[in-house]
Amino acid sequence: MNAENLLAAPLRAESLTLSYDKKIVARDLSVSIPHGELTVIIGPNACGKSTLLKTLSRLMQPQAGSVWLNGQQIRDYATKEVARQLGLLPQSSIAPGDITVFDLVARGRYPHQRLFSRWREEDQQAVEQAMRSTGVAQLADQPVDTLSGGQRQRVWIAMVLAQQTPLLLLDEPTTWLDITHQIELLELLRQLNRVNGYTLVVVLHDLNHACRYASHLIAMRDGKVVAEGVPKDIVTPELIEKVYGLKCMIIDDPVSHTPLVVPLGK
Repeated sequence: MNAENLLAAPLRAESLTLSYDKKIVARDLSVSIPHGELTVIIGPNACGKSTLLKTLSRLMQPQAGSVWLNGQQIRDYATKEVARQLGLLPQSSIAPGDITVFDLVARGRYPHQRLFSRWREEDQQAVEQAMRSTGVAQLADQPVDTLSGGQRQRVWIAMVLAQQTPLLLLDEPTTWLDITHQIELLELLRQLNRVNGYTLVVVLHDLNHACRYASHLIAMRDGKVVAEGVPKDIVTPELIEKVYGLKCMIIDDPVSHTPLVVPLGK
């Protein structure tokens, strides 16, 4: 990414030192999220992907370095202001009690509400639009804990959409979903990016899903960015072996014409 795009990026990090459970997982890590792209972060377990995402969203604090959100250090924002500019869906989300779909999605309006303020028409419209966009409007009155895994993930995404932030961060949103619901969810994210104009950052484990759906790919290992760019430009057998220690061949995906990683085995 050139210097002009770096400065224009809505979210970037400079010289981060990150730790998890008192263990340093990254030193001098810098990354920039390009505007208007669906950025996917890949890498082996414990390479720092989720820790980076939490730090970019201010859920965690870096030991050193800075995170910049729309040209200002994220630490200088009020909490509600951060929540008006970016939405985060963490790895594990647990709905409270027997809360209904509508009530959970409505929680996404918290950053826009003042203390003791009434529920407004614009709040109602934001929630209804978020549920329509994610295909859960017909489930509005249903308890969240009665839904399938795929339906629950869509409800959580609807809650983040109800925040009406231009930037969305999602940490392994396809985990525990079967292949059908994985594809449905990834198609939804691509639609949010291409049709609705959201800038997305998604952590994924599946390399072929990452290559198919990412417009910008960041490959990490040992707390460092090994490569980044358009998948077809950077995904090679050499890169996959460097990042994962996996020998493979790369062929053309016959459907999406993106790189398809085929492990060679032993």
